[in-house]
Amino acid sequence: MTRYVALLRGINVGGHRRLPMADLRDLLAGLGYTGVATYVQSGNAVLDADTDDGEAVAAAVSAAIRERFGLDVPTVVRSAERMRSVVADNSLEVPDPARFLVLFATAPFDTAALRALDLADYPRERLAFTGTEVYTCHEDGVRFAALPDAVARCTAGAVTARNWRTVLRLLEMAGR
Repeated sequence: MTRYVALLRGINVGGHRRLPMADLRDLLAGLGYTGVATYVQSGNAVLDADTDDGEAVAAAVSAAIRERFGLDVPTVVRSAERMRSVVADNSLEVPDPARFLVLFATAPFDTAALRALDLADYPRERLAFTGTEVYTCHEDGVRFAALPDAVARCTAGAVTARNWRTVLRLLEMAGR
């Protein structure tokens, strides 16, 4: 069994695309996943799967949500081991976890495009990246942040972001 973190993009935001977490837990258990738990209402789940193919888990979750709820919800899945690396690989200081995001994508980020971003266009925002995640820090808060949208254009995949506090909590949940 592999422990995974599933990150659903764009649900329960501003009262739109409603998906109660109890329904998500039921759906995941119905797909045969065990050890299912959710965190807050924005589409975060941990689960155990009898596969080492996280992309297959992501595809199954997205397809089941589409079928059962009629919602097209991109889903990013990372193993618990990968989430440990996500935390360990962060090279930026985290002065305020609520103003620090990790952007996860369903496809690799184009590192050349990330390097080409002119950070002078994003004052009071900082950036670091690995091949599969991007870290952004926003001194003025994430509500006014422009850098995440620019980063999202640097991948062909869907992107979802979580603040640092959520990333740490999901890692804790995944570690049981």
